[in-house]
Amino acid sequence: MEAFSDGVIAIIITIMVLELKMPEGADWAALRHSVPSLLTYALSFAYVAIYWNNHHHLLHACRRVTGGVLWANMHLLFWLSLVPFTTAWMEEQGFAAVPTSVYGMLLLACAIAYTVLQMLIIRQAGPDSRLAQTIGSDLKGRASAGLYVASIPLAFVRPVLSLTIFVVVAIIWLVPDKRIERALEQE
Repeated sequence: MEAFSDGVIAIIITIMVLELKMPEGADWAALRHSVPSLLTYALSFAYVAIYWNNHHHLLHACRRVTGGVLWANMHLLFWLSLVPFTTAWMEEQGFAAVPTSVYGMLLLACAIAYTVLQMLIIRQAGPDSRLAQTIGSDLKGRASAGLYVASIPLAFVRPVLSLTIFVVVAIIWLVPDKRIERALEQE
């Protein structure tokens, strides 16, 4: 399951980089026009990398892969596979309200799918397992979902507010969460 997921995530990143358009010239001014595309790519790359990193740690805590875990994993991969589409749409439309809102909906769907996968793996491990204790109430996950929910209507007020939320949540998750890694080392 992990190797398959790694392959899908590698393809997602490849599709995103192939969507980048070359500058229309060979000077700094031409490159300057590519900055929005590059920044949008960097944000989406960061999100995919964050999911890959956390997915990697979560799967190492999984003792047995059940049918439910397989389907939950496919559910997550489905939403992640839409990242290149929503990234390109949002950037190509100049961060207009609807594409930016849809990007927020996609990030929320990814967060929900990851939470479902995490819950199934924790259920399999047991409520008293080290993994369940390590994850705890998952304040970071719940706060992220709440921020994504807020970003969706904010895109219609000022899309830059939604973009700010996306960056803030990514920064929160870029700080490595070593809880699962430490819990696995103690077993």
